Amino acid sequence: MADSNILPSGHTRIDDLEMRGITKRFPGVLANESVDFSVHAGEVHALLGENGAGKTTLMKILYGLYHADEGQILLNDKPVEILSPTDAISQGIGMIHQHFMLVESLTVAENVALGLRSSREPLTDLDKVSERILELAKIYGLIIDPSAYIWQLSVGQQQRVEIIKALYRGAALLILDEPTAVLTPLEVDEFFSIIRDMAKDGHGLIFISHKLHEVIDISDKVSVLRDGRKVGTYQTKDATKADLARWMVGRDVDFRPEIEKVELGEVRLEVIDASCRSNRGTPGLENVNLEVHSGEILGIAGVSGNGQRELAEVITGLRDITGGRIELDGADITKLPPIDRTDRALSYIPEERMKDGMIKNFTVAENLILREHHKKPFSNGGILNLKAIASHSADLITNFQIKTPSQETPAKSLSGGNIQKVVVARELSREPRVIIAAQPTRGLDVGAMEYVRERLLEERKSGTAILLISEDLDEIFALADRIAVIFEGQIMGIVGREEATPEKLGLLMAGVKEGV
Repeated sequence: MADSNILPSGHTRIDDLEMRGITKRFPGVLANESVDFSVHAGEVHALLGENGAGKTTLMKILYGLYHADEGQILLNDKPVEILSPTDAISQGIGMIHQHFMLVESLTVAENVALGLRSSREPLTDLDKVSERILELAKIYGLIIDPSAYIWQLSVGQQQRVEIIKALYRGAALLILDEPTAVLTPLEVDEFFSIIRDMAKDGHGLIFISHKLHEVIDISDKVSVLRDGRKVGTYQTKDATKADLARWMVGRDVDFRPEIEKVELGEVRLEVIDASCRSNRGTPGLENVNLEVHSGEILGIAGVSGNGQRELAEVITGLRDITGGRIELDGADITKLPPIDRTDRALSYIPEERMKDGMIKNFTVAENLILREHHKKPFSNGGILNLKAIASHSADLITNFQIKTPSQETPAKSLSGGNIQKVVVARELSREPRVIIAAQPTRGLDVGAMEYVRERLLEERKSGTAILLISEDLDEIFALADRIAVIFEGQIMGIVGREEATPEKLGLLMAGVKEGV
């Protein structure tokens, strides 16, 4: 491929892409300021930065979703104007979004064909589409069945469909937005193998991620943004995880916080023989037994989709239990509605922050008092105390470092990480006795991640019982006193912090009990 301008897919290679002096303003926010960024054929270039640093804005400009106020884009040294995703695709630029843009009720071939029809060719030949999918799959090792329905595929397989969609449309350069956020460790390894092969064949790849060890594993170069400006571009082989974190946040970051030993108190939360159904009517949990003590963090480890969501929703009252019971401080709460469980000092940081954690059209201040808005000091006799709400919100915005133009800004306008900070701030400010924390740092930058973890440890120190559900084994090892592994809705085993190893947990996560 070194001397050829044609990729194995048959499309023309983009030797050089350059963004020069990109500036983008929004009302009250300077998202990008004179940013330079480039990527070359055969290169994986990582883009790092805290939430709100301007990474997403910069890539949306490249993909035609936004238009820069200043600056220009050059492809192979020639200026181009990209005003829409259609323009980007026509120039050979594709984007794999963090949240897949697939229709579950359609097949792989039908999803790839969506948007291909034109007035000259009103009907797309799905047989030809399927043939081309198989060609691309063979070239890039993307094993996939064109006739399979999306709902039948694993998350990793769905991601392959997104890559094939981009390649089908002629992508020579791919923007990968948090591509490993929902993948298992095995799927990450397979994905990285695909990325390396694509780079070797001449594709340019932009890798956006918060996972610093992955950036070191997969990228050739890394550019760091902070507050909308570029800090610098570095050769990844010369950088350490600590270097990347320091460039991102402007200070040293503690990845392994010291955990003080505390005496376990009484059992605060007990799950007894709990069973429930999944959304598809299949068993979601089967006879789950767990205890979480005062002053303890019990980690729940497992591959995504093995009952973690069902466990959190059964405890918080968002899902009906079909067997067993839930006890909070010794009282049976199995039949209590969610609001009554909240009133008993149960806090919940949900996995789906936009769907379950807030009302996106409400302001930041309104979201920070959800579930407390009817209580003093925020309300008296049904009348809201705006001064108390403003004071409370200002404190949380400062303490949790929430980046927002104002507390009256609609929550939907915030970056994903800042939305998560709003949810965490609200739930931890309620003086909870029990916290259910489901993926509490997913999508957060290293600075925010460090802060949330420190706050959870502070809650533990104060005697709060915490159930930490996380697919990040590093997080589990860093925070948990004991670790329970869930597989297909069952608890495979519970191990102490000192006895836990990645190998031992890996076997349990795969459903293997023997020899563990």
